[in-house]
Amino acid sequence: MIRVAAVGDIHLGPDSAGLLRPAFDTLPDCADLLLLAGDLTRHGTVEEARVVAEEVSGLAVPVVAVLGNHDHHDERPEEVTAVLRDAGVHVLEGQATVLEVGGERVGVAGTKGFGGGFVGRSGSEFGERMMKDFIRYTRRCADGLRTSLEELAEEGCGTRVALTHFSPVPETLAGEPPEIYPFLGSYLLAEAIDTAGADLALHGHAHAGTEHGMTSGGVPVRNVAQPVIRRAFNVYHLNAQDGEGSHRDGSRSGLRVRTA
Repeated sequence: MIRVAAVGDIHLGPDSAGLLRPAFDTLPDCADLLLLAGDLTRHGTVEEARVVAEEVSGLAVPVVAVLGNHDHHDERPEEVTAVLRDAGVHVLEGQATVLEVGGERVGVAGTKGFGGGFVGRSGSEFGERMMKDFIRYTRRCADGLRTSLEELAEEGCGTRVALTHFSPVPETLAGEPPEIYPFLGSYLLAEAIDTAGADLALHGHAHAGTEHGMTSGGVPVRNVAQPVIRRAFNVYHLNAQDGEGSHRDGSRSGLRVRTA
């Protein structure tokens, strides 16, 4: 059993120092790793990134993160990433990382993702250059996620998690105004997840959304934005699998939730 702690949209600033650290210090008792689903800062400043780094530096479990749109606002995402990596965080963008957890190989593939909408209500690469660029950027993010998940499968990772900031499915956006769904996620992310395969997909971004969803291919999706889960993190229990993607106990993908 792999225990995955996750939260997004913590939006830390200078006045947030020490806010989450007491909860994060309890992670070894209930989780094997911590995943951060973007919007770690308020405005994407280096000062705010340092606050985030202090909250997670030296934790007894590995930490993996993707950036969110807030983390890009100051247009210094490379510097924000560097601060977090200096604190030992695995920051992913079209990349994957493999963690050894209790003798199991757990792979996490991550991208910020982007908007565009969902099947039947989505943008396309047609018309003005700006619209083409919008959708092509989303497609690049999705392609990076798919490639990273495929690489994890080739490396024999028995458990694979897709980590994004933007949502891959509309179900976890329920509660948000439908008019803004195209700016909250894209079906291209779900296509990437279903094509490559994963045991769990985690995202944030939709503060007024819903926790539970699923891709059309049957991958569980969870919106872990802190305003949605309303706690420091949730813990998701995943059955360990073999390198071929089937569970060792012969069961289908299992998912249980513990909150903290």
